[in-house]
Amino acid sequence: MGLFEKLRAGLKKTKDSMMGRIERLLGSFTKIDEELFEELEETLIMCDIGVNTSVKICDSLKERVKVKGITDPSLIKDELKDVIEEMLGEDKPLDVSTVPSVVLVIGVNGAGKTTTIGKLAYSLRQQGKSVLVAAADTFRAAAIDQLEVWTNRAECDIIKHNEGSDPAAVVFDALNAAKARGTDVVLCDTAGRLHNKKNLMNELSKISRIVHEQAQDCSLEVLLALDATTGQNAVNQAKLFNEACDITGIILTKLDGTAKGGIVITIADELNIPVKLVTVGEKLDDLQPFEAKSFVEALFE
Repeated sequence: MGLFEKLRAGLKKTKDSMMGRIERLLGSFTKIDEELFEELEETLIMCDIGVNTSVKICDSLKERVKVKGITDPSLIKDELKDVIEEMLGEDKPLDVSTVPSVVLVIGVNGAGKTTTIGKLAYSLRQQGKSVLVAAADTFRAAAIDQLEVWTNRAECDIIKHNEGSDPAAVVFDALNAAKARGTDVVLCDTAGRLHNKKNLMNELSKISRIVHEQAQDCSLEVLLALDATTGQNAVNQAKLFNEACDITGIILTKLDGTAKGGIVITIADELNIPVKLVTVGEKLDDLQPFEAKSFVEALFE
């Protein structure tokens, strides 16, 4: 199965829910009027597209309808597709252009962070890059063992300390090891931060500082793993995490397990943080780069 087919399959629940509602709505109107836009706005909000984003989408649609002189409600769907693709903006792929490149992965427990790191390590290995993983989630029981299982599957090395060790020390050692070995990419796992716990966020800031100090000339990605099934709560998480650490991108996990995939649109609009990767399954190769055009095509086709 190709990347697009996987994405399409992964978005099936979102497509059936979101597009089903929109098509039923448009089919119930014989003319384009204010009532149609009000109901469309409400429908978008019910599809886990935030209130502000839904208002923006409808305002853009109104303008397009007016400029193009569209009178048939069935034609709004194509305009909606274009508005959403425009809102998602340009694709921003993962930057692993230096040796080493550093990728710091953050997020709350249960977001699929550890498994995603394993999938990302595998993907990078498939691209011919050497990968070193820093097991800096030293607080959660068996987190290091779980990560080691995934790094074995991806056939890459791991730097680990004992459970309860200082996470920043693990990252420090991993960065130095990568420099000594000429490793292409360092993936840093972190503990599942509870975004409302100040001390944990301070620890995350400490790790971020060490990465910046030790990897001054390296490309640095700070990726926040967000569980797509949590809908609007994912946006709130991202806002708070971004205050503690300058996030460069989002990994949206479990996209295949939810009808709330429309959250991608809200993230792009409200946070101005690009979605860089998505997971559309549980297999090792079920992580793929996010491409706005493909996402919209899979949603609307």
